[in-house]
Amino acid sequence: MRIARYDYTPSNRLRFMLRGGNPHRASEWADLPDRPLEDQLAEIAQEVGLRGEAAERKRLADQQAREAQQRRWEAAMHDARAAYAHAYRVKCLEEQADAWQRAKRLTAYVTAVRDHAASLPPGKVRTEIEEWLAFADAHLQHLAGAASAPKLPTPPKPSGDDLKPFLGHWSPYGSHSY
Repeated sequence: MRIARYDYTPSNRLRFMLRGGNPHRASEWADLPDRPLEDQLAEIAQEVGLRGEAAERKRLADQQAREAQQRRWEAAMHDARAAYAHAYRVKCLEEQADAWQRAKRLTAYVTAVRDHAASLPPGKVRTEIEEWLAFADAHLQHLAGAASAPKLPTPPKPSGDDLKPFLGHWSPYGSHSY
C-alpha cells in the first residue's frame, strides 16, 4: 500500500496549537471539512498579535512595578540611614552625659581626698596620697578635655546589619530581597 502524498480531503489531523500567554479567542485550530486551516490563518495571526500585545503590556507593568519598588526601597534606605545617624548621635550624647557625670563625681571625690590629705601630718601616708592625687588630677584633666568640648559626632558608615532595625520589612541588601 502506498501512502498518498497529499490529503485531498481534510483529515482533521493538521492542527495549529498556540501555547503561552493569555488566550483571547482560542489556543488550537484544526483543519476541518467545513473550515479549512488556511481560512483560519487571519484569526491565528490576530491571536498571536493580541497575545504579544498583552505580553508587552505585562512586561511594561512589571518593569514599572520593579522601578516603583526600587524607589520605595531607596526612600526606606535614606530614612534608615537618617534614623541610624540620629540613634548614633543620641548614643554619643548619652555617653558624653555619662562621662560628664563620672567626671563630676570623680572631681568631688578627689576634692574630698585632697581636703583629707591636707589635714594629715607630713609623712609617708600623705606622700602616697599626694602621688595618687597627681595621677587623679591628670586623669580628671583628660576627662575634662573630652567633656568640655562636646560636638556633633559624625556617624560611621552603617553596615547592612546596622540598618536592619530601621528598615521594617525591607532588606538592606536590595529591593528584591526581604
